[in-house]
Amino acid sequence: MFYRRALRQLEFWMQKKDRKPLILRGARQVGKTTLVRMFANKFERFVELNLELEEDRTIFSNNLSIQDIVQSISLQKNVLLINTKALIFIDEIQNSPLAISLLRYFHEEFKNLYIIAAGSLLEAVIGDQQISFPVGRVEYLFLFPVTFEEFLQAQKNEKMIKSFQKIPIPEFAHNILLKQFHKYVMLGGMPEVINNWLESNNILSLKTIYRSLMLSYHDDISKYARNKSMVDIIRHTIDSAPLEAGKRITFQGFGSSNYRSREIGEALRSLQNARIIDLIYPTTATELPMIPNKRKKPKLQFLDTGLINYSMGLFDQYLGIEDISTIYKGRIIEHIVGQELKVLLSENEQKLSFWVREKKQSQAEIDFIVSYKGKLIPIETKSGNEGKLRSLHLYMEKSDSEFAVRFYAGVLKKQKIKLSLGKEFKLLNLPYYLVGKLFHYLEYYV
Repeated sequence: MFYRRALRQLEFWMQKKDRKPLILRGARQVGKTTLVRMFANKFERFVELNLELEEDRTIFSNNLSIQDIVQSISLQKNVLLINTKALIFIDEIQNSPLAISLLRYFHEEFKNLYIIAAGSLLEAVIGDQQISFPVGRVEYLFLFPVTFEEFLQAQKNEKMIKSFQKIPIPEFAHNILLKQFHKYVMLGGMPEVINNWLESNNILSLKTIYRSLMLSYHDDISKYARNKSMVDIIRHTIDSAPLEAGKRITFQGFGSSNYRSREIGEALRSLQNARIIDLIYPTTATELPMIPNKRKKPKLQFLDTGLINYSMGLFDQYLGIEDISTIYKGRIIEHIVGQELKVLLSENEQKLSFWVREKKQSQAEIDFIVSYKGKLIPIETKSGNEGKLRSLHLYMEKSDSEFAVRFYAGVLKKQKIKLSLGKEFKLLNLPYYLVGKLFHYLEYYV
């Protein structure tokens, strides 16, 4: 077990006076159960129910009152739940629609009980509307793969962590953190992978874990296919998605197939509901509101960069690498920046987005766009000098923002850029490993 930033959000939820039962959402194997077990040390009592087990599921199958259910849990688990601060974790809750419908009553009748629910197939069945949670009576928290900061925390190197957290970072720490970031990008953020790597430091031993994860996604999502033909399409889509990650995609013929747009669209939505992929639609706006344009081709974001490296056989390319923007034509670095940004934006109630301008005589694209203090801030993940950022210059000429960000392999620095039409803007150049600290650095410099 190692530190996860979602613990802070769980602590905030615990302290709320109007707290509701919490539904922990996220793809399989991102660490939901482990997170709750870590959080359990904040409580006097902890009960874990797994509704895949008949003995636990039976508690919710006898039309008992909520008072009798609490008594039944106490007796079965031999834990006192009355008049004590207790956490009840209901795992695999999708196996009991009755348990879902009863969630609202726990907090209404038992203020001392803190309820968290989760499930490995929960995302698929929620997206497919096969189950329905009490509207307005539950809260949601999304858990993502391990971030770079969590990766550093897992290694328990206090000096390195302090250097990373200091704003601005000390210059002497740059090369050390960049090398650590290269390891992180290679491994990805699946907790089992990180734990195994810390114990063995052997990349070959990880391939079995990556393979097992991909097979588990095959098995999970295929259960919700409407027919045998759709099972085959979904499996093709899962296998092809890592190869298409970081690209703008077309549904028709996705993954060099003969499948139609409608079939691929259904398969991609199944994967999106399971949080294995995300379809990021572009915006054409240079000021708020940032409305996604769903008539344009989306960019495909996969669950985890480590799984992409495994699927594409890229591990050897990380040996002795100085700038990971050279791997796979820059798609890997853009993808990991998106993966880190997605966590950060989720905590700030934003979604991942990018910007395009598509005209016959002028094509332009900005890797990512975020909202900050009423302005849209463009983000690029390019190497080289700032003169090569043609799309960024075009965007800044049209934008009312005076700030832009570039993530690259170099050191932290701020520049003033003068455009051809006379406008000036500030370019904040941040090392790749500072994506998770983006808003801290914008606050510091802006």
